[in-house]
Amino acid sequence: MRRTASALLLTLLPLTLLAANVTVLSAHRIHTMDAARPQATAMAYGDDGTVLALGDAATLLARYPQARRLDVGNATVVPGLIDAHGHMSGLGLAMLTADLVDTASKAEILERLRAKEKDLRPGEWLIGRGWDQNDWPEQAFPTAADLDAAFPERPVWLSRIDGHAGWANTAAMRAVPRALTGTWQPEGGSIQRDAAGKPTGLFIDNAMLLLENARPAIDEATAEKALQLGMRAAVAHGLTGVHDAGIPLAELQRYQRLADRGQLPLRIYAMADGNKEALESLCQHGLYRHPSGRLQMRAVKLYADGALGSRGAAMLDDYSDDHGNRGLLLMSPQELAAAAAKAKRCGVQVATHAIGDRGNRIALDTYAKALGKDVDGDHRWRIEHAQILAPEDLPRLARMHVIASMQPTHATSDMPWAEDRVGPQRIVGAYAWRQLRDAGTHLALGSDFPVESVDPRLGLYAAVTRADGKGLPVGGWYPDEKLTAFEALRGFTLEAAYAGFAEHDVGSLAPGKRADFVVLAEDPLAVPDAALRTLTVKATYVDGKPVFEAR
Repeated sequence: MRRTASALLLTLLPLTLLAANVTVLSAHRIHTMDAARPQATAMAYGDDGTVLALGDAATLLARYPQARRLDVGNATVVPGLIDAHGHMSGLGLAMLTADLVDTASKAEILERLRAKEKDLRPGEWLIGRGWDQNDWPEQAFPTAADLDAAFPERPVWLSRIDGHAGWANTAAMRAVPRALTGTWQPEGGSIQRDAAGKPTGLFIDNAMLLLENARPAIDEATAEKALQLGMRAAVAHGLTGVHDAGIPLAELQRYQRLADRGQLPLRIYAMADGNKEALESLCQHGLYRHPSGRLQMRAVKLYADGALGSRGAAMLDDYSDDHGNRGLLLMSPQELAAAAAKAKRCGVQVATHAIGDRGNRIALDTYAKALGKDVDGDHRWRIEHAQILAPEDLPRLARMHVIASMQPTHATSDMPWAEDRVGPQRIVGAYAWRQLRDAGTHLALGSDFPVESVDPRLGLYAAVTRADGKGLPVGGWYPDEKLTAFEALRGFTLEAAYAGFAEHDVGSLAPGKRADFVVLAEDPLAVPDAALRTLTVKATYVDGKPVFEAR
């Protein structure tokens, strides 16, 4: 009898001790994304950020009578949203430079640039990003002459919305004299030239590096500020995790310093930037994970091709609106194969940017060769964007266990001109979310911010409607490729977690997992589709602690 009483005391004592260190959250509804318990109205979690139990408030408060209460009333709670492809530094730097997103003409761009110039010192480069010639009346690429009259002496360098083309004035091009004469072109890039061989001011893909390397480097304080600004914006939109797609070793070390100071408000799944220092560090020292659990690097980002908007995506046949052009390969097939083989030897996940059907085929062929018999294993190699797939390649992703990391807002941004680029036959295999998912492909969703908005609500809306903010086209663009609201939410939670080997920790709310969640005023699985883009983010929690609370 004494032994039984002692055992009972040992069983109950931890619950008693834990009760004062437990929070019981209650809400109108909790969508857990856990198949074992899809919904609940209450969740208990410890001060260490571990989910303890889900159910109803009465049951959990009886189990933890001394627990703190967090009642969010009629709000809905969902697992923390994860963006499977973004660029945190790029987001922050975009806030510090001239914002050219949604400019409708060159005149509007010049107006914004003049306003930004007022903050600059004499001779300082004027940097901006976000222009898109497809939004202008003439829809033609710009030239240096468009900038020179307003800025004859100050160097101006402006990145296109997709980050795959840049626009320079003559003052900026003087910093790269090699580009000014002859017919030379860099590997994997294009310097646009006129009939006389003179550069027009447009630099595509790897040619952009000429200007990027010529412009003054940002200082360490600015680089750290950019990360902090980006992360602050991310959590304010309900993100508790971001896969930072392609960062150098110096950026990882910057993240490490922030993590050491407890200044990472969300989880960062970083990818090394190609076959460079960061990948070599992973090979020499092993996969990286910070003790806080909020930072890791175990993947490498490679590039097969460019982007569709600048006609740099590698196509199997000519562009429908640019005969003779089949795009660019940013890495040669040999370079891609060498990097993939190295990553395989080092146990590093490969994530390859591939947009055109040729780029995607090269990526899949490279994976098949590098993985060999392990192609059927749990490698979780990814294709970033997987934007245009030949019909025979589309089912290969599922067969090879390759994850499609896709961005719903790319489809709704590109739909006014995408079919012009590839024609009516190839467009059938473009932005093919439904075909991929129904084939059994894991579909991790993201935004590619700052190419698109960091706001995941816009991604949910685009995935479900395939329409712009005005609801056009009515019924959606190629509507057979739509996802359901549940599938879209899963893409931004459990599937994104799976793509980062984190589904046992985040992506759903279940006992033993992290208490990463978002409090929404509305239920994303009950509102009309049109309301998804205006969901109200009331709070964002990571490890059970608020990292954003709306006023």
